[in-house]
Amino acid sequence: QVQLVESGGGLVQAGGSLRLSCAASGNIVSILAMGWYRQAPGKQRELVATLTRGGSTNYADSVKGRFTISRNNAKNTVYLLMNSLKPEDTSVYYCNADDWSKHNYWGQGTQVTVSS
Repeated sequence: QVQLVESGGGLVQAGGSLRLSCAASGNIVSILAMGWYRQAPGKQRELVATLTRGGSTNYADSVKGRFTISRNNAKNTVYLLMNSLKPEDTSVYYCNADDWSKHNYWGQGTQVTVSS
């Protein structure tokens, strides 16, 4: 069992930056990979960035060069640093974790709103 709690969302103007945090608790050692997804109203949830236990990263084309996923293992926390934010980035952002048993966990989501 893994619990995920996101924080750091808010309102920011275009061109600004925001850092999201995802704190994991529970059976931390079972986590194989973590990532960030987002879902805007009327649209399907899409992958933003992923980070495996081994350190491999993957980014959606729309955020490459602007967003960075990282982690602090001591704090069991994954971050998403979002730079050069655009109105199109406005969405609810969700933290995700996959474990060795192929279970999938989700946080409650945090709203990011980028004004033009």
